Amino acid sequence: MFTPEMLASVKKVEATRSARMGMEPRRMTAQEKETLLKDFHPDYRADGFGEIKIGPNAGQKAPLELCNLLHGKSRLLDTEIDLTKIDYDTDVLIIGGGGAGASAAIEAHEAGADVMMVTKLRIGDANTMMAEGGIQAADKENDSPAQHYLDAFGGGHFAAVPALLRRLVMEAPDAIRWLNALGVMFDKDADGNMITTHGGGTSRKRMHACKDYSGAEIMRNLRDEVLCRNIPVIEFTAAVELILDEKGQVAGAILLNMETGDYLVARAKTVILATGGAGRLHYQNFPTSNHYGATADGLILGYRAGAALLYQDTIQYHPTGVAFPSQLFGALVTEKVRSLGAMLVNREGEAFMHPLETRDVSAASIIRECTERKLGVETPIGSGVWLDTPMIEMIGGEGTIEKRIPAMLRMYLNYGIDMRKQPILVYPTLHYQNGGLAINGDGFTPNIPNLLVAGEAVGGIHGRNRLMGNSLLDIIVFGRNAGKAAAGRAKEIEIGKLSLAHIKKYQAALEAADAATDVVSPLLLPQYARHVR
Repeated sequence: MFTPEMLASVKKVEATRSARMGMEPRRMTAQEKETLLKDFHPDYRADGFGEIKIGPNAGQKAPLELCNLLHGKSRLLDTEIDLTKIDYDTDVLIIGGGGAGASAAIEAHEAGADVMMVTKLRIGDANTMMAEGGIQAADKENDSPAQHYLDAFGGGHFAAVPALLRRLVMEAPDAIRWLNALGVMFDKDADGNMITTHGGGTSRKRMHACKDYSGAEIMRNLRDEVLCRNIPVIEFTAAVELILDEKGQVAGAILLNMETGDYLVARAKTVILATGGAGRLHYQNFPTSNHYGATADGLILGYRAGAALLYQDTIQYHPTGVAFPSQLFGALVTEKVRSLGAMLVNREGEAFMHPLETRDVSAASIIRECTERKLGVETPIGSGVWLDTPMIEMIGGEGTIEKRIPAMLRMYLNYGIDMRKQPILVYPTLHYQNGGLAINGDGFTPNIPNLLVAGEAVGGIHGRNRLMGNSLLDIIVFGRNAGKAAAGRAKEIEIGKLSLAHIKKYQAALEAADAATDVVSPLLLPQYARHVR
């Protein structure tokens, strides 16, 4: 499977392994981290960004691919929609079928609201399903939400919205109890105590996991709870525009049946955007660990209606995406592999960084190793560094990999690589949308009444970088809160006359700014087909 050059490098990794077993690479200073990020992290590459020309964030930068969609034209611009013909009528409309949307649906239903979920793929086709490493919560004796806050605030470069981060960490223990009561099979010892581990940037072992398929196990239980409650889930149906009323309140959405091409009108008293991330836009041509539908739809829908973005210029590149073999290129290698003892080493078998630095620092370190220092390992599809996985069983004993990260083991065995005996090649992969739509503590957007956002489409919870395990946490905490708040608000308000006037107003602003393009947005699905004449 490996080329002769790779095999020669593997021998150097093996030769230095025993010496590395007893060492712990030095942590970088704050100044070293700052310099490293500015020189090598993709967020600092000027050629990867453009300027937003109109709307609440006019004059600010965003990834070029996101700018193109923000400056794109609506599918409905020249389409007549009869807003008096209501196809769906509900109290709470949830757009998105992942963990945040499902959590919101459960709590809104529990509060007595009429709830409907709509998703362009299937319920569970989401980044939630692909999360591996675990979910953070400070619920052990030697830990506290205050310590969790400090870790996350520092890891996010002190840029998180304090009220949002405080809510995240304070409600984390209850989120774990809620999931456990739903039936999530967390890793536990013989006495039934939850097993916790470290993650990058954490000062305590607070990572709760379900082996290395934590997101899949959480999504399984959330999905089953939604279905058992008979909450309507409209699958293969995408939201293409929000509907407002004459008072400027959100009043529903226009839906597109992805199979028939028909447009449908969904009227709602409150709307929750839980549309997930943006990895399938492939910023700066990076591979991605994201699911097929992660195309930033919620950011486009919300922004076109007048909601503001926050930190839209910050993206998380997970340091350990698969660099080889090509069939797995960009797939996630969970941070848990490093928390169990695997070291990142270069072509010469040298450990070039502490294995549990924060994700942005780790990603930048790997990029530096492969570019400036030219100590990466060349592959037929690029370059990478070694993640020395045999160290895990040398530290934890034989069988540790199969017990703690079985999905990862099977994934590599399918392609002839036994990570118990051979190191694996990794390189940063586009993983998480740090920025998104701005919200208050309950999930409401400040300037669009009755519009809420939850999950990866939110900006500000994590600041400018996210620690491992805090994304599965935020979809539960803010998904649940959004569901409760949306149900409560739905009891208080009345919807006026439905309108799509904001679409033409937005297009006029684009044209006035000479920013209008022929790009149609939201994108809905990535475009991989090559046009051949």
